[in-house]
Amino acid sequence: MTADEIVQKVNQVFYDTFELEPDRLTPEAKLFEDLGLDSLDAVDLVASLKEECGVDLRQDPRVREIRTMGDVYKLVTEIVSSRG
Repeated sequence: MTADEIVQKVNQVFYDTFELEPDRLTPEAKLFEDLGLDSLDAVDLVASLKEECGVDLRQDPRVREIRTMGDVYKLVTEIVSSRG
């Protein structure tokens, strides 16, 4: 997957799972403060990313560092890239 494809897939997850408008999904958008997600939404996000992008974040310690959409894009890109 290219970086653009990853951004599109991640944005689709946020749109489908949380019904967030695409124009709100910018790299700078903070998940909790700007997009209104909470800790239960974070669990849904991990499950949805696994289903849509094939990345399993449940045991990845980097998931705790995610604060923005850009952080999500970066982490998913790192995981996908590491698989070769």
